[in-house]
Amino acid sequence: METILVALISGGITLVGVLIANNKTQAVMETKVDELTREVREHNNFAKRMPVVEEQIKVINHRIEDLEGFHKPHPAQ
Repeated sequence: METILVALISGGITLVGVLIANNKTQAVMETKVDELTREVREHNNFAKRMPVVEEQIKVINHRIEDLEGFHKPHPAQ
């Protein structure tokens, strides 16, 4: 009877320890998933903005080419 009681107490303590460790592990995993989600959203926002920036660069380059062409003397004919 005493052996069964010791086994039940040991099993109960082990179960509590496993539950506590599992909760800590789950909290760490949730934190990591939240951080990864934030990074993915940040990346997606950057990916959405890049085509806009590329188009703006094209426009700026065309304007520079126009200005350079305006100030260059035309070759003599």
